[in-house]
Amino acid sequence: LLAGCDRIDPNSPLGQRKALFKQMLRTSEDLSGMLRGRLAFDEKRFAEGAARLDALSRQPWQHFPQAERDDRSSARDEIWQRQERFQELVREMEASTAALLAATTATPLAPARLKAPMQRVEDACEACHQEFRAY
Repeated sequence: LLAGCDRIDPNSPLGQRKALFKQMLRTSEDLSGMLRGRLAFDEKRFAEGAARLDALSRQPWQHFPQAERDDRSSARDEIWQRQERFQELVREMEASTAALLAATTATPLAPARLKAPMQRVEDACEACHQEFRAY
């Protein structure tokens, strides 16, 4: 009975953003896998994944309410105190996924041309995690 008490409500802001971040991670891992040879490169799947990642990258931020303090969150307290910096990193993330999506418009897609924009996405994720995620 007590084990159920620790569940995160999927409709709460924390539950919603965690679900979105998991979708972003899965999508990003597939794209990276195609560029690093872990998965077969498929032009259509890559372009669809880039579009999905770009759309997803614009969604989690609305689920960071100002006053939220939840011990189950992976966010450091600084996220609530340094909103200007957090929003700057959000914009960088959104710009990086938009650039990756734009890179998929030049066909045929060449993995070599996609590596730099994909790295920019990964760097944007990492920058925010370094500053605001409690590991």
